[in-house]
This record gives sequence, structure tokens and C-alpha cells, in this order.
Amino acid sequence: MRAIGYKQAGPIDAENALIEFDAQQPELRPRDLLVRVKGISVNPVDVKVRASTSPEKGIKVIGYDASGVVIDTGKDVTCFKAGDEVFYAGDITRPGTNAEFHAVDERIVGKKPKTLSFAEAAGLPLTSITAWELLFDSLKISEGKGKNETILIIGGAGGVGSILIQLARKLTDLTVMATASRPATIDWVKKLGAHYVINHRESLSQQVKDLGLEPRYVAALNGTKGHFSSIVELIKPRGHIALIDDPQSLDIGAIKLKALSFSWEFMFARSMFETDDMVAQHDLLNRVSDLIDNGTLISTVNNNLGQLSAETLKEAHVQQESGRVIGKNVLEGF
Repeated sequence: MRAIGYKQAGPIDAENALIEFDAQQPELRPRDLLVRVKGISVNPVDVKVRASTSPEKGIKVIGYDASGVVIDTGKDVTCFKAGDEVFYAGDITRPGTNAEFHAVDERIVGKKPKTLSFAEAAGLPLTSITAWELLFDSLKISEGKGKNETILIIGGAGGVGSILIQLARKLTDLTVMATASRPATIDWVKKLGAHYVINHRESLSQQVKDLGLEPRYVAALNGTKGHFSSIVELIKPRGHIALIDDPQSLDIGAIKLKALSFSWEFMFARSMFETDDMVAQHDLLNRVSDLIDNGTLISTVNNNLGQLSAETLKEAHVQQESGRVIGKNVLEGF
């Protein structure tokens, strides 16, 4: 089968940063689906892994979002059958989705939204799982709740922010405040439903104060280290900070006086450790699919870069590394 990967970690402008090659079709574990990949997307994790993690041997295939058609199943599969259309975010410990065929555990797979193309559907899984787990598992907000409380989403125009704004606005009673700094990103987060937009290139605490708001919840999706002191200043006592990026160090003692809670969201944790509730990702992806199909949520895809190839995937990595991607970039399958 055709696949795209790399032999050595490094910058995207290096020669052979991504190469197409012939790979063996994956063997199935008992609860695996074999999926013919029809669409993929690129996330920050793709470029982080490619830049920093060299293969233990041979060529490493990455890619953590896909949609496609089930063509075979493992002996213990119960949720899907051959011919089903699916979407999912994969498992960071296994070969990735930048290939013709991909093996994935059924417990982290959902039914593809009927109203989206395969490429559009591929733009949703990783960000939807991350946003859902952050909002409902980490911050412990219940659906239909949150009246008279505010959530601040730092990095509202990115992939996770684009779905988190919608989930918070459509499924809770929270007041939704998001950050954006360019006219295009400001328009985007407003379109997605943010009640208020503030500029993350200016003082967050002062802008929040000027609005007369005091968020109980902060979703720090990027730049957490630079914003941390402002977050601690603006958040309500006994509030909760949840983050997804990788600050090298934080003054965690600064949150003590306000008795704040602090947590990370990492959507690969369930598949990585095969947790008892791993199937929760199957359930939430099915829910997201239904919410897309009934019009509650809208696609966060903003750019289709064409058919998957070493060249188009490289361009997707370049754009992702620029930090200027609005929503999600996607590619068609081989």
C-alpha cells in the first residue's frame, strides 16, 4: 500500500522531510477495523512528532485524523462492519493515517457524519475529542448547565478552539469568550458563536475586566506560559484552568491563593493506556456526528489542500507550523 512518512526527525524544509513509499498492509488486532482512508487532516501533534521524534527503525508514518470506509474487521469487533463509513483520531502509539489503509481500535472510532465529505469529516475527530473531554471531563461542566458563568477560550480560531466554542455555546449555558487577533480570526470565532472576542496580543486581564466579566473556566489552548499570570489574575476564585499545550514551566504555586484547579487534556491518554472507559471516545464521536448532521455543529474545515501526496502533506505541515491556520486543513485520500 502507499504511505507517507519520514526517516529522520527534523524541519519540514529538510530534503526528504516527508516521503512516499510502499508499506505493508497492517495486520488487525482482535478489536481493530481496517479502514480504506478517504480523508485526513493535520494537527499540531503531527508537526511536533515529525520535528522531534525519530523512527526507532525504518520509516515512521504519522497522521492522527482520518475518515474512510471499513473493509475488514478483527474477530472481536462488534460496533462496525465492512462497508461502514467512519471517522476517528487514531492512537499515537501506532502507525498513523497517512496511508491507503489503516488499522484502528473500534472503541475510538465513530460513524462518519452523513452530511460531510470524507475530507471534511477528517477535520473533526481529534479536535472534537479534545474539546469534548476538556469541557465535560476536565472542567466537569454538565450539558445544559453553566448559567451566569463564563469560559475564556485562549486560541479560539484554532482547530480545538473552533469546536470548543461551538460545544460550549450549543450544549451549555456558559457565556463564551474567545481570543483572536486578526480580522479573519475574529470573524471566524464570531461565526462559531463566541459572545465576546478579545485580543490575545494585548492584556487579557485588562480586557476581561473592561467587559465586567470574571470567568470561572479558562481553556488555555496555546501560549499558556506567556498568558499564565494574566489567567491567574482574571479567573474567578475556585475556578478551573485546563490546558492542552506544552509549557516548559509554570509557577503552579501562583494558583494557591485563589484555590484554583488545574488540569491537562490529552486525548490520546485513553487509547495509549487502554483505559476502562476507552469506548467513551466512540460514543462522543457518534454524538458529534449526530450534532453535525442535525445542524447543531458546523464543520471547522477552512481549507482543502487536495489529494494526499508527499508534496501536499508537506504544504499542510508548513501551514500548520506557521501558526496561522484558521480552523482545520484537510486532504483527500490517495
